[in-house]
Amino acid sequence: MAFAGVVVVGREGRVTGRIGPGLVGEVMVGIRGGVEAFYAHPVNPRDEIDVGAIVVVVEYHPPRTVYVAPALPS
Repeated sequence: MAFAGVVVVGREGRVTGRIGPGLVGEVMVGIRGGVEAFYAHPVNPRDEIDVGAIVVVVEYHPPRTVYVAPALPS
């Protein structure tokens, strides 16, 4: 399903499946008033991102794949 009119890049999400080299992780991202799951890869192929971490979507590849980076602490 494509997200017509919905911007995914730049949104924050929470890691629900570990992301790392050679792994396809999972993130939950707030979309259209709900939360949806996306397959996730690290934008930097060497990054390892643990479950529970907050990430930012850097690239979106329809229909359900995102490349993410760790969010900067606020």
